Amino acid sequence: MSGEGKRTGAKAKHRNMRDWNRRQERVKKARRLRRKEAKISYFRGRRRRLVRKKGPPAPFIVGMTRSGTTLLRLMLDSHPNLTIPPETHFLPELVKAFNQGRDTPEEVISIFTENRRWEDFGISEKDMLKTLQGVAPLDKPAFPARAFYNLYAKRQGKQRWGDKTPGYATRLRRIERVLPEAHFIHMIRDGRDVALSLKDRDAGLTTEQVARRWRHRINRTRRVATEVKHYLEVHYEDLVTEPEQTLKGICEFLELEWDPRMLSYHERAEERLSEIARPLEAEEDKRALSAESRVEAHALTSEPPRADHVGLWRERMSADDVAIFREHAGAVLADLGYDEREAA
Repeated sequence: MSGEGKRTGAKAKHRNMRDWNRRQERVKKARRLRRKEAKISYFRGRRRRLVRKKGPPAPFIVGMTRSGTTLLRLMLDSHPNLTIPPETHFLPELVKAFNQGRDTPEEVISIFTENRRWEDFGISEKDMLKTLQGVAPLDKPAFPARAFYNLYAKRQGKQRWGDKTPGYATRLRRIERVLPEAHFIHMIRDGRDVALSLKDRDAGLTTEQVARRWRHRINRTRRVATEVKHYLEVHYEDLVTEPEQTLKGICEFLELEWDPRMLSYHERAEERLSEIARPLEAEEDKRALSAESRVEAHALTSEPPRADHVGLWRERMSADDVAIFREHAGAVLADLGYDEREAA
């Protein structure tokens, strides 16, 4: 073969090798892309399954204010597998938005971020929107609700989540329709001690007003509770005098394994309450709250259960106020067994 022929053959061989390398690179690139897409598809599918499928029992702590709802929240939140964020308040508005057809990720995100408590959760708007886009289409309000709770739980390094918003007490049916995994825990406290606690907090309510509100909240919640599947009443007095026994009963109700770390809730209370150490601006009929007042309202949770706070009304409530409370809510006190507790 002549020198020119050899050179021509070498060039052809070089071109073939170069083309082969290019083809191999394209194949590798395609494989990497498929793996990336498969990974994205897997996690997106997993997120979608998480929000579309009912999860394990989720505690929803409700009740009259100053009845131990935050105490129970911190106790359950101290379980290694369960977390409960600060009060949410957004579920009714979320349901309303879907009823009005406002169900795109961009529309739904505003329900969360325009809530005056949004910054309590430590979740960025960008992360929440990305999460909502990852589970779209948002066919039901349950999907964005679970997306929020799952995102919060992930940030806390927990697998399960719950909620503590006392005002949901009268909306049990609506919440159950949206989140059938909801297991409602109704915290109940002697209304006379509730009245004293509100007086200490300068709530601006008379004893009669507190008695009426307490009676109304208890009666209405118990009436609605007959129409939901999972409902448990827990007395504040039992929680602080027999915390372990009471918590074990709650764990059984939630299908949650008992963990003694729940009794040490006070050791991390300051850290958990730091989420709400920010002021809240006034909004419609809701008054403004300073960061200090929000945290101070739950100061006792930084201590072990205080059994000495049971029945304080006997020492600190005037005879006139005792009579006023009994006049307006005596039947409910009796129905809840507080007459027997008083006699004991």
